[in-house]
Amino acid sequence: MNKFGIRKKILKIRKKKNIKNYNINFKFLIKILKDKKIQGKLIGGYYPYNREVDILEILLKLEKKKYSILLPKIKKNSQMNFFNWSIRSPLRINKYGIPEPISHTIKYPDILLVPVVAYDKNLNRIGYGGGFYDRYIKKIKKIKKVITVGFAYSFQKVKKIPIKKYDIKLDYIITEKSR
Repeated sequence: MNKFGIRKKILKIRKKKNIKNYNINFKFLIKILKDKKIQGKLIGGYYPYNREVDILEILLKLEKKKYSILLPKIKKNSQMNFFNWSIRSPLRINKYGIPEPISHTIKYPDILLVPVVAYDKNLNRIGYGGGFYDRYIKKIKKIKKVITVGFAYSFQKVKKIPIKKYDIKLDYIITEKSR
């Protein structure tokens, strides 16, 4: 099945599922941060949209542990940058209906939390098809080392994601079954 077909199928399944029954074990992310010895760094998150894994709780916990939270803003040509955000800060809704931070100072995360539509055992992912995260990861890896962590539900796993040369694998994928 091609990416379009996989995306359509998984989004349909995700829409039908009662995702409130799927609790993501955020301790797995804390374990990654400790194993990689990442303390007091910049965490690039996302604001959950379209039934994506809701990471707001973990962003709040990380902020309480003195991590700086960043959220993306979409730019032209399928580009994006990350900006400071606090759980108490206001957000502005972009043209896709996704909340974005109001801050204007670009920051580069050390850990990038990535929403996932579908994934495979090799840590390949499919998003919504705009290429925003692949472009961003490629750009930031030229600037600094970044660890990429995808968030998905276990039912979003597929046998194989067809990959192209511009697709970038994630370092980790966390689901409700991650330990």
